[in-house]
Amino acid sequence: MAKRDYYEILGLSKGASVDEIKKAYRKMAVKYHPDKNPGDKNAEERFKEAAEAYEILSDDKKRKMYDQYGHEGVSGQFSQGGFQWSDFTHFSDVEDILGGIFGGSGGIFGDLFGSRRSGGGGQRAVRGDDLRYDLSIDFLEAAQGTTKEIKFKKLSACSQCGGNGAEPGTQRVTCPKCRGAGQVRMAQGFFSINRTCDACKGIGTVAQTPCSMCSGQGRMVKTKKLSVKIPAGIEDGSQMKLTGEGEEGMLGGPAGNLYVVVHVKEHPFFQRQGDDIICEVPISFPKAALGGEIEVPTLDSKVKIKIPEGTQSGKVFRLRGKGVPSLRGYGQGDLHIKVFIETPTQLTAEQQTLLQRFAEISGEDVYPMTNSFLKKAKKIFKG
Repeated sequence: MAKRDYYEILGLSKGASVDEIKKAYRKMAVKYHPDKNPGDKNAEERFKEAAEAYEILSDDKKRKMYDQYGHEGVSGQFSQGGFQWSDFTHFSDVEDILGGIFGGSGGIFGDLFGSRRSGGGGQRAVRGDDLRYDLSIDFLEAAQGTTKEIKFKKLSACSQCGGNGAEPGTQRVTCPKCRGAGQVRMAQGFFSINRTCDACKGIGTVAQTPCSMCSGQGRMVKTKKLSVKIPAGIEDGSQMKLTGEGEEGMLGGPAGNLYVVVHVKEHPFFQRQGDDIICEVPISFPKAALGGEIEVPTLDSKVKIKIPEGTQSGKVFRLRGKGVPSLRGYGQGDLHIKVFIETPTQLTAEQQTLLQRFAEISGEDVYPMTNSFLKKAKKIFKG
């Protein structure tokens, strides 16, 4: 029998929002919950079917794959070739959607989604969590590269027990509750699932005598200082992965990673477009009309550029190789100087008189753009 469309299951259109998906799932879950339909196998299937649809559609990446390839595109998301309750990864959403229907985090769903750790005996090493650090740097630091010292807190191995969690001189022993499996099986109604052992937290062993310094946790919060090299040309929002600089693992497990997210501050007059830089520079009316030289800033110095006679506002001068270095090693961008003509203010009486005299003797010939506009306007209005 062909699988039903996930949107059809929840009664939604393909463009449904996240909130609409949550509301639709809540409605289905409440309607077909086993406690409201005791012994109704059809209701159980509809309840599970709605959970499967929500699992895919509430996740942006899974939903995109489903929209593009259908059920085939997401079949690999399920551990046994078909959706099982152990495949459900949105317990936090379920708590928010369904509230007390399932008894909160301590009810059937709290046990069901508490862990996805696979079974097996023996002590388990636990990988440390990844961390994120937000780093703000100046525009010039991003363009030219820099080195920053950062300081952050993370879980590190306890100096007294070395991360073992047991008091020195004692050892860890097999967890008496799960007998080293790290999981315990629980059955309720039509559910039969494994959940993480709450005694050993899925590790499979417990400290015979917990370490007095870390209370048996094996790790303590410590402050870490790190020197981070920022490459020239890095962009705002870029993420740098520092392997192994996250939280330390437990019982020999590998450390997580530290992800440094770079935020670039705005510059007073430089604006970045890819590897190019835009800089707007004001020039006086006489300079634009008669021509001359102006001094403009670059990333590392100042240079002079020639302003041709009759330069119009908005003219762009390109300085090759004066932009931002490419992160991919493809040379360097350009600096684009865009000039605009500044209108003088607070004129003296003499200046006003001279300017008025200039206007009287100029005529239209010295304003080619205005002259061209007026000619076009006359043609339009005649038509």
